[in-house]
Amino acid sequence: MLKLLSSSRNLHAHIASPCLRATPAPSSGGASGSSSPLLRALNSIAELSRGSSSRHPNFFRRAFFCSDSSSSGGDGTGRGVLVEVALKGDDSDADAGDSSNSSSAIVPTNPRPEDYLTVLALPLPHRPLFPGFYMPINVKDPKLMAALQEARKRQAPYAGAFLLKEEPGSDPNVVSGSESEKSPDSLKGKDLYNRLHEVGTLAQISTIQGEQVVLIGHRRLRITEMVSEEPLTVKVDHIKDKPYNKDDDVVKATSFEVISTLRDVLKSSSLWRDHVQTYTQHIGDFNYSRLADFGAAISGANKLQCQEVLEELDVHNRLRLTLELVKKEMEITKIQESIARAIEEKISTEQRRYLLNEQLKAIKKELGLETDDKTALSGEFFRERIEENKEHIPAPVLQVIQEELTKLQLLEASSSEFNVTRNYLDWLTALPWGNYSDENFDVLHAQQILDEDHYGLSDVKERILEFIAVGKLRGTAQGKIICLSGPPGVGKTSIGKSIARALNRKFFRFSVGGLSDVAEIKGHRRTYIGAMPGKMVQCLKNVGTANPLVLIDEIDKLGRGHSGDPASAMLELLDPEQNANFLDHYLDVPIDLSKVLFVCTANVVDTIPTPLLDRMEVIAIAGYITDEKMHIARDYLEKSTRDACGIKPEQVEMTDAALLTLIESYCREAGVRNLQKQIEKIYRKIALQLVRKGVQGEAPVSGVQIIQDGEATEEKADDAGNISSESVEANVEGQTEVTILEADIVQAESSSNQDSNPTDQSTDLKDSLETEKQEESESTSTVEKVLVDKSNLTDYVGKPVFHAERIYDQTPSGVVMGLAWTAMGGSTLYIETTLVEQGEGKGALQLTGQLGDVMKESAQIAHTYARAALLEKEPDNQFFANTKLHLHVPAGATPKDGPSAGCTMITSLLSVAMEKPVRKDLAMTGEVTLTGKVLPIGGVKEKTIAARRSGVKTIIFPSANRRDFDELSPQVKEGLDVHFADHYSQIYELAFDFDQN
Repeated sequence: MLKLLSSSRNLHAHIASPCLRATPAPSSGGASGSSSPLLRALNSIAELSRGSSSRHPNFFRRAFFCSDSSSSGGDGTGRGVLVEVALKGDDSDADAGDSSNSSSAIVPTNPRPEDYLTVLALPLPHRPLFPGFYMPINVKDPKLMAALQEARKRQAPYAGAFLLKEEPGSDPNVVSGSESEKSPDSLKGKDLYNRLHEVGTLAQISTIQGEQVVLIGHRRLRITEMVSEEPLTVKVDHIKDKPYNKDDDVVKATSFEVISTLRDVLKSSSLWRDHVQTYTQHIGDFNYSRLADFGAAISGANKLQCQEVLEELDVHNRLRLTLELVKKEMEITKIQESIARAIEEKISTEQRRYLLNEQLKAIKKELGLETDDKTALSGEFFRERIEENKEHIPAPVLQVIQEELTKLQLLEASSSEFNVTRNYLDWLTALPWGNYSDENFDVLHAQQILDEDHYGLSDVKERILEFIAVGKLRGTAQGKIICLSGPPGVGKTSIGKSIARALNRKFFRFSVGGLSDVAEIKGHRRTYIGAMPGKMVQCLKNVGTANPLVLIDEIDKLGRGHSGDPASAMLELLDPEQNANFLDHYLDVPIDLSKVLFVCTANVVDTIPTPLLDRMEVIAIAGYITDEKMHIARDYLEKSTRDACGIKPEQVEMTDAALLTLIESYCREAGVRNLQKQIEKIYRKIALQLVRKGVQGEAPVSGVQIIQDGEATEEKADDAGNISSESVEANVEGQTEVTILEADIVQAESSSNQDSNPTDQSTDLKDSLETEKQEESESTSTVEKVLVDKSNLTDYVGKPVFHAERIYDQTPSGVVMGLAWTAMGGSTLYIETTLVEQGEGKGALQLTGQLGDVMKESAQIAHTYARAALLEKEPDNQFFANTKLHLHVPAGATPKDGPSAGCTMITSLLSVAMEKPVRKDLAMTGEVTLTGKVLPIGGVKEKTIAARRSGVKTIIFPSANRRDFDELSPQVKEGLDVHFADHYSQIYELAFDFDQN
């Protein structure tokens, strides 16, 4: 676009709203002033834009435009007209304008412009320069800048401005990303000459400020030849317009159409208004040729179209080309107006609608008819929730929900109570009121699932099947409380999952171990910050049904803190008589939990508060005997571990002996959790071994056995981990067994061959060995199987942790084996008594072994009863009266306590007194009173399992525990000789009078 530059001190400043005043030079031809029709048309256009400038008459600067030195109207006078343009600016520059104008105006030069036939060639990268227009350009070539400054020092500073051609293969209509970075400075000499258009403009060098040079266009030039390369200097011819008849009707009509189009554009485009206003007052020499140049210069056409107008010397054709460009600008202006109008209408419509909506909401809110959008959306969301399940929601709960919804609509969304109410409604509407899952009362299906998940545990499975049978007969299942008690690792938690799967109930587990806050069970009050409902409400929301199976884990480890007693809070949750109307502090509405099946787990029931324990149905899981552990390891643990490690069944074989050793020497606890860890450890090592052998060709670790052809041959590795060739050759699949006879024949043939031809024999032997080794390696990689046996078990799990519980093969006098119960299951322990010193009146008893108060009392009772029993048997024996005894229960690092060691202590004391050992395969348990009555004990199954593990053949139980023993499975009782005693005299006969029996 045209750049109009101020002729004052700041020539390169942007120009806004120019208006033109003519300073005509004396002329003998050209337009005749106001009588010219062209001038009248132009003045009518000027009147459209003069009003805006007349309002600020003192706000102008000045710029100068020049007309062509030669008349294009055919008069040939060769005179020029100086045009003074008033530009908007500061009032302070008005007075100083006269002094600065003379330096920027075009003044007569000597020689004249037409005398310049050799000029400097200045490349124009973007648009051509038309006569009568200013154009600033940047010159970065130092040689060219020096030449321009030198020329300006003379009285006739002129140069040629030529448009730069496009690069070959580029489209002038496509704007690239680097359009703004194109610069002609990189072109020199002939390259620059070849890229210049032939027709350009003779330009006067007006000002030079830094790298910016302001040019003023005078007349058209055509390049004829190159004179010098740096800076580029060319010879030119001054070209003139072709003669034309200014009174030609076609020329007039075309020119007036151009002016008419300019008038239409002026009405809508302020940018065009500025340019047109400048030229409408240029009456001195404003002819048809200048009109064509003006229209093309201010249009938005590309540079090639403008160059085409510049090169056209026929005025009529030039006007026609300009008219096309101006018409295109008019169409673009119309499109611009339509786009602006559409956007303005859209913005105004949306803004108006927004303002009206805001006013409407404010009015409704003031009248209490409606709340804001967030509140309305929240209320609608909660209403949709309750509509789905409205029939099953209890009436009191539904009333609370309706009240809270009404309250929510009246609250401000920014208030804190709004969030509290919304969260409360979220919990109330999210609970599954009356939504029950369809239960499966198929007893056979439940039996199948329980057997799939667990081996043994017949008493637990029987109780679950009873529960299902009752539910089937009643048509509905009533919630119960089952407490599974037993040592860690026996499967209490997994039993709960199996029960839920068998009943087709949702499963939810939460642990209360160490829980000391009542709010975790019954929720917080809504007045507290961050209040939440209790675990039970969270459970119902998560599972989505009102009859889930809830597993309360570690209920024997409930804590008690400053926030109340959680054990007491559990009463309302678990009591079948109360939980039909369970009241959570957060919800504060009754919740029916009577259909929930509660399963609790505990290691020890003694620590559970009595009121809570009274509401539970306790099912004791004593643990597993060795035979049960073997089945569990084979059917469950080994399969799951093998799949988890990505090992195929044909790749590993673990023998029964290895598994038995693992159970008895490494995993003697009641559960199977540690057994699972040890099996996982074995399979991890096997997986690493298989990967190493498969990827790197490494040999197995020392002691690993590889199965081939159904036989196990142990490969011994040397210190470097390489397998000997003998072992490899012995383990080839499909290799034909070589008998002794065949070996002799081979040996005889080899010896004869050696005698005949030693060289050929050695070569054949090497070839055969290499072939055999290759076949052996291929077959070994496909069929090898890792064998884990008792002999190499230590390579995987290390040294044994447990040893035989029997310390004595033949128990000496004073040593008796007792049976004890621990949280990890049953255990055997020896009670040892020895003589310290004897003397009249020195009878005393010393106790060691970290005994608890109950066991200390049992020792005192045993000492008293043993003294009476010895006097009854041997009236003259004063052993206890005159002997100091030391009773010890190993091991001393383990604390011991419990009411079941009385009979064992009595037997140990009598054995020392009578110097008679007891049976070597005997174990006993039971508490004895001062009169010798044997009291019942607990943990019959655990103690029986411990006796079997220690190799005991004979066990003595109190008679009160006969029924407990009879309920044990046949596998537990197998091979045991069990006796029951009401009085210690019966124990005495079994322990000491075994020769008579």
